[in-house]
Amino acid sequence: MEELGSAVELLRRRVEAAEKELADLKTQLAQAEKDAQDAKRKQTSNGTWKWPLQAQEYERYGRQMILPGFGVEGQLKLKNSRVLIVGAGGLGCPAAAYLAGAGVGTLGIVDGDTVEASNLHRQIAHATSRIGATKAQSLSRYLYDLNPLVEYKLYEEHLTPQNAQDIVSQYDLVLDCTDNPATRYLISDICVLLGKPLVSASALRTDGQLIVLNCPPAPQGAKGGPCYRCVFPRPPPAASILSCGEGGVLGPAVGTMGVLQAGEAIKIIVRGHHVQGDFPSESIPPPSLLLFSTPLSGPPSLRTVRMRSRRTDCFACSASSNLTLENMSDGSVMDYVQFCGGAPSPDTTLLADERISASEYATRLAGVSKDHFLLDVREPEHFAIASLDGAVNVPFSKWEHATKVSEDGVAIRPDWFPPTLPEDAPIYVVCRVGNDSQLATRRLKDMGLDCDGKRFIGDIRGGMRAWKEEVDKTMPFT
Repeated sequence: MEELGSAVELLRRRVEAAEKELADLKTQLAQAEKDAQDAKRKQTSNGTWKWPLQAQEYERYGRQMILPGFGVEGQLKLKNSRVLIVGAGGLGCPAAAYLAGAGVGTLGIVDGDTVEASNLHRQIAHATSRIGATKAQSLSRYLYDLNPLVEYKLYEEHLTPQNAQDIVSQYDLVLDCTDNPATRYLISDICVLLGKPLVSASALRTDGQLIVLNCPPAPQGAKGGPCYRCVFPRPPPAASILSCGEGGVLGPAVGTMGVLQAGEAIKIIVRGHHVQGDFPSESIPPPSLLLFSTPLSGPPSLRTVRMRSRRTDCFACSASSNLTLENMSDGSVMDYVQFCGGAPSPDTTLLADERISASEYATRLAGVSKDHFLLDVREPEHFAIASLDGAVNVPFSKWEHATKVSEDGVAIRPDWFPPTLPEDAPIYVVCRVGNDSQLATRRLKDMGLDCDGKRFIGDIRGGMRAWKEEVDKTMPFT
């Protein structure tokens, strides 16, 4: 089995090397074609090319240039624009594809992650052959095949307070295609400080939302479009935030939001609202939040909620703001992770003797002669796909706030707790990756269910992912 794995890895590396060589050759070909086209223009009857765009650009972009209000002028604005996409995932892939197809001059891609198989159902620019490659590289290969006339700049790293100024300052417009609140606030803040309009979107499960921010861009304290903090002054509670891995996501839902982001970006550039200036009020759409839903049990829906303009007390864009490029970089006025409820890793929630490995649980299970209780605290959709033998599914989200903490040593038994479980019978808790199981374990002890130490209550370290890696490699993991 290990030999097969090594062979697969070797072939994957050879494919990646071949694809890189092919990409280099395509770059050389595009330059050669451009040189040939330039030479051909010089051979025209009057010796000059009299049109503002290249011949291949008229052919490639003609269908959008004939739109009322677009024209050659709009195409030239796109050609001269520089757009940054932060996040090359479910939002960034379709957004980048449509922006590249539309002919923006330079497209920057920021992402420090690598392609995984679990990405492919929604991150449609990546490919099975590029699993393990950086997302920035993978997306750029797809985009180059789509339109080699665009210049692509890659940043194979995450956006941070330290590198944000250097990266964002090179662009006219930013698309936030990330999936965590801390980065969203960071992107919005740097766009305010550098005077860049921002198109922000998000999606989870079957729902999505989109909003255009800081557009047209304006300095702090000036009249302009709201920033992310104007709309969401405080982040949601950290415990309420679900990732795609925990809550799930429908590919077309997140794809729709990415397409809408690209559409908004193109409109901003064509209207010229990506630069600071005085615009007639009637030419500036009022700020609004677009909400999209495509439930599995009903028809899709779109609705728009009117939003307020800049807040006079906004932390980032108001006249009273103390936020600067310097203190953003050094973190003296804002710790983005802490602001969004960042806490020590759940790995520190339990002591070592309160946890067991997946392989240790499997060994104990094989030799257990007395009763025990295995509590699976994942959501039912995860549990239905795969579970451990004998596990009882009670999602932690359903009871973490509904149960009371024991007082005076009197144990509180929830209605799902086995009434006949002996006092010394151990309780093992498992979740998806070993985070919620620790919180649930601590909660069970607070409820007094450890019977003053007579009963072991602990979690399976690493959760179902660890079970797949250590015990049963055939078990599906979602």
